[in-house]
Amino acid sequence: MGYTITEKILLKHTKTKEVRPGEFLNVKIDLCLGNDITAPFAIEEFEKLGLKKVFDKKKVVLVPDHFAPAKDMKSANQCKILANFAKKYGVKNYFEVGRMGIEHALLPEMGLVLPGDLVIGADSHTCTYGALGAVSVGIGSTDLAAAFVTGECWLKTPESMKFIFFGKLNKWVGGKDLILHTIGDIGVDGALYKAMEFCGETIENLSMDDRLAMCNMAIEAGGKSGIIAPDQITLRYVKSIKNPSAGSGFYPAKSRAKRGERSRGIKNKPRRGMGKFYSSDKDAKYSAMKEYDAKKIEPLVAVPSLPSNVKPVKALKDVWIDQVVIGSCTNGRISDLRVAAKILRGKKIKSNIRLIVIPATQKIYLEAVREGLAKIFVEAGGVFSTPTCGPCLGGHMGILAEGEKAISTTNRNFIGRMGHPGSGVYLANPAIAAASAVKGKIAHPEEVI
Repeated sequence: MGYTITEKILLKHTKTKEVRPGEFLNVKIDLCLGNDITAPFAIEEFEKLGLKKVFDKKKVVLVPDHFAPAKDMKSANQCKILANFAKKYGVKNYFEVGRMGIEHALLPEMGLVLPGDLVIGADSHTCTYGALGAVSVGIGSTDLAAAFVTGECWLKTPESMKFIFFGKLNKWVGGKDLILHTIGDIGVDGALYKAMEFCGETIENLSMDDRLAMCNMAIEAGGKSGIIAPDQITLRYVKSIKNPSAGSGFYPAKSRAKRGERSRGIKNKPRRGMGKFYSSDKDAKYSAMKEYDAKKIEPLVAVPSLPSNVKPVKALKDVWIDQVVIGSCTNGRISDLRVAAKILRGKKIKSNIRLIVIPATQKIYLEAVREGLAKIFVEAGGVFSTPTCGPCLGGHMGILAEGEKAISTTNRNFIGRMGHPGSGVYLANPAIAAASAVKGKIAHPEEVI
């Protein structure tokens, strides 16, 4: 019996000769990640052991992004713990304010995650990196402490679910809508501890930014990970990181699509500095398979208070809002900001609406300034922030008061997620969020274009 891409990558990182779902593995990791909420607990446990060094100074990554720039003394102390640890043990990949970004956008941008890697992070949205063809999973802070010491981690081999998307995307539909549709179909526990493998012609023609958004929200269906087999789009993305003059890796080449060529075809070939490209065997076993016709998927909104409460945006009438957030590790990349700016160009948002735009990294921030996107947001009546997770988890930079409603490009809309338990969060793509800012209520992009 063949292996899935997830099983192949796990096998590469363990000493055992075969892997099967449900089996526990001791795996060697390529990278371990902590942030200003989760890493301090790991650091405390590490220090208790009286150790002198981390397993690899280049494979430990610390990113203060959740409450940074520090919103109060407590958060400042949390960030300081990371800074002190990095200095004491010579951690190379510590990213201070001014150089940091939202971790799950920053690491791919820096080329720290490559196809075929195995990454663990003390943050549930570590699953984002599966978009590059890596196995990346969220773990607890004590597991992170152990990884600091050993460079290893215990994992249970997950079963895999295959999600096949076919057909051409409708206008204003992107990766966010595809994953919301999936979660709406299977529920928030529909892929519990499963590796969610996304494939099909729709995925093969999907930009890297949209792939990252999809894998980012695998956890919202209960998934252990999300993953997409690497292909030519992945290769161009990695090349553009390693060599910026090689051109953008964000979008598929239209010329190939017109010729009817597939972007697949790269199998298990080691590429110098480009990672290793794996794909699932034809006879690999899956616990379930789902097929979706992309032509039937409309722009979607997840209404409070679960990501699975999905409705077409056209079905939501007169849902008045108080705040719009465009950003996060899900949709804070440059293509997301371009879409929002296209909607907002030359327009004003409703005077009673707060529009908060947060680019995911400093690089994205600078690009948005160079392209004039920041100017569009500010002239429309919004604010343009330094990178931070901020409002996504109700931390700062946009906390909701009782009774307030927000539409956001973030990934969770649980009760109290963005502030008061009596507030409400609606999840959507950047185009819907921007259109809603103009209308003052949840709106389809076509209503303002």
